Amino acid sequence: MLTLEVNGQAHALSVPAEASLLQVLRNDLQLNGPKYGCGLGECGACLVLIDGTPARSCVIPVGGVVDRTVTTLEGLAARAGLAQGALHPVQQAFIDAQAAQCGYCLNGMIVATVGLLEANARPTDTQIRAALSHNLCRCGTHLEILNAVRRAADFAT
Repeated sequence: MLTLEVNGQAHALSVPAEASLLQVLRNDLQLNGPKYGCGLGECGACLVLIDGTPARSCVIPVGGVVDRTVTTLEGLAARAGLAQGALHPVQQAFIDAQAAQCGYCLNGMIVATVGLLEANARPTDTQIRAALSHNLCRCGTHLEILNAVRRAADFAT
């Protein structure tokens, strides 16, 4: 039995410690924010925050996050102290900037942006590009995504 703290709630789970965090989040906790993309930790679709740092949940064994705090896309608003049903300012910025096309990469981009802005509220364009460089988007909404991150940084200040 493993106990995980996910989105501010403790979950006692009977899962193998070597199962991927992504599998457990999606299959056992029905949290579909993190997506299965490449399964190799290279595309960023599966990003979550672990103790506030963006991490690729497809390559992390669930046993490695016991006694740590995991936040998925679904928990971002609560993490920011917002009411249930509210959107995190980064989520709203992505909507306002119309940064989605297919939307598959978007969850990882949003989580990466939250991690960036929590560490650096006023990132430069170079820092934004570096923070998102490991999140793949095949639809070509890169300019809108950059605009969304800039907009989110403006909300934060």
